[in-house]
Amino acid sequence: MASLRDIRTRIASVQNTQQVTRAMKMVAAAKLRRAQERIFATRPYAYKLRDVTQHLRGHVDPSQHPLFAAREVTKALVIVVTGDRGLAGPFNANAIKTAEQTLRERYAHLPAGAVQIYALGRKGAEYFAKRGYAMAGQQVGVMDKLDVPIADAVVGEAVRGFEAGEWDEVVLVYNEFKNTISQNRIVEPLLPIPTERFLTPVMESAEAGAPEPTKSEAGVDYLFEPGPEAILNALVPQFLTYQLWRALLESVASENGARMVAMDNATNNSDDLLKALRLSYNQARQAAITTELNEIVSGANALADA
Repeated sequence: MASLRDIRTRIASVQNTQQVTRAMKMVAAAKLRRAQERIFATRPYAYKLRDVTQHLRGHVDPSQHPLFAAREVTKALVIVVTGDRGLAGPFNANAIKTAEQTLRERYAHLPAGAVQIYALGRKGAEYFAKRGYAMAGQQVGVMDKLDVPIADAVVGEAVRGFEAGEWDEVVLVYNEFKNTISQNRIVEPLLPIPTERFLTPVMESAEAGAPEPTKSEAGVDYLFEPGPEAILNALVPQFLTYQLWRALLESVASENGARMVAMDNATNNSDDLLKALRLSYNQARQAAITTELNEIVSGANALADA
């Protein structure tokens, strides 16, 4: 059995850790509220921008636009969104596992080095770099200070490489925010822009809960000025940037939700551990007192016999 001093030291250590986890839970909860506000404000615009792009695509010849042209996939780019820090439960591991599963299943036929990784977030960048994956680029230390130019820069590199033939396909892997305690693992095609509408589970839920369009709304058509081609050319870069921007916000909200849950679980577990340690401490104390009493009684009996 551990000594009383050892148990007291461990109790103090667990109490200090509990203070840290409780504080981290409160910080994550505050960040989650802000992240939820941003993602709930961003989603409607991102969804509508996707719908407008698909609508415009129906009025032009998609084969004439370089970002719509599908090719035989011999090289690919996978953009993986993770966090910059740990202590968020399975959040980072889920994104990394989804990316590796995509590499195994989607690109198993390609030779080594044909698929490159662009890591957004320190955890993903460190993981893939250490394991020798071909890295196209990385952005670390940016998740706490996200802004649209970050998404615009990454999309710019993806578009440049796609147009130059460095890769024939670009996919995006991230965690979609479902609620505080759960996230959806998403593998979203980015380039070429898919023919069919891509819907995540949250998008499907939003569409299922939306009212059915009226006949007049369903049959409405639009006049485009200066023309659908010109509008589409101007809209596509914004569409791609905003889809990545939405994915980054989804990931940040998911990370803070996962960290809040993980720290709450750690705080509760430390309560259970403290109860067990205090019980062990009391048992050790009782055993020590009993031993001392036995020694005193034995000594007194020995003196009496003498």
